[in-house]
Amino acid sequence: MIVYIHAKTDVGLIRQGNEDNFLILDLSAGLGCTGSDGGQIPEALRRVKVGPKGLVLVVSDGMGGALAGDVASRMAVENVRDMLLGSDSEESTGTKEDAPLVEYLRNATGYANFAIHRKGLEDARYSGMGATFTGAAITGHLLDLVQVGDSRAYIIRGAEIKLATKDQSLVQQLVDVGQISEQDAETHMFRNVILQALGAQSELVPVTCRVGLRRNDLVLLCSDGLSGKLRAEDMRRIVADAKDNLTAACDRLVQEANDRGGEDNITVVLAKFTGADLPSPKPSERITVEVPEPEEPDHTLGGEEDTTEIP
Repeated sequence: MIVYIHAKTDVGLIRQGNEDNFLILDLSAGLGCTGSDGGQIPEALRRVKVGPKGLVLVVSDGMGGALAGDVASRMAVENVRDMLLGSDSEESTGTKEDAPLVEYLRNATGYANFAIHRKGLEDARYSGMGATFTGAAITGHLLDLVQVGDSRAYIIRGAEIKLATKDQSLVQQLVDVGQISEQDAETHMFRNVILQALGAQSELVPVTCRVGLRRNDLVLLCSDGLSGKLRAEDMRRIVADAKDNLTAACDRLVQEANDRGGEDNITVVLAKFTGADLPSPKPSERITVEVPEPEEPDHTLGGEEDTTEIP
């Protein structure tokens, strides 16, 4: 399987600094880059042949006073990168040697939460900082998502786009219980209030889900600086208009969010999956998001799995 990848992070039009970050990590080659590296994607990570160890893509949106948000998102992606690159050591990750990549990613997320939370306690400058985290673990024909907060993952297949994640936010909770509509949620005064973030608490409950990949599928990860400005269909249309030019698609997505106000930082990671070994989608096949069966809680790094069903 060959994956073409591009990513872009932008400060927007209002904020003084960029508290977003991203991670692209080819574990088989031992190569990775983050948004902190200047936003430049090495050629070796623009076209990746997925090896046995897999591929990881992440978007993280930091929050906190002064520079704390920038520190939190940077710690999120760098701790996950370092933990996964050292994942050959069972002792370093608390994960069984033959465990799937998503388990390594989930445990690395728990470790990042611990590191960010501890730094906030030890240094008053970073008190209360946190970061969202949406990560994709890609192995074989499967894409597993690990999410904390409200950064999103979309799957694009032909003319269909599907939100694969579910915001861990106050307004989403209000939608779930029927107190407000999806339309009301888009403009609700508390739409930016999230229910959990890396570093905000010692306990962490990431949400996981799985998508079976098909040939020419695209995966779009983004911070709420993009999803808060563009509807899903807007994103699909912009990506389709770019005609497989992922760099142009990312540029256009960010520009459109800025054209609509650009009040927040904007980050997008876009990946296209190709290769004869991937099954072709059937004409009537819809994108299906699966939630794994509940597992025994893993307290190795503080936190247990939440298997909340995604519609």
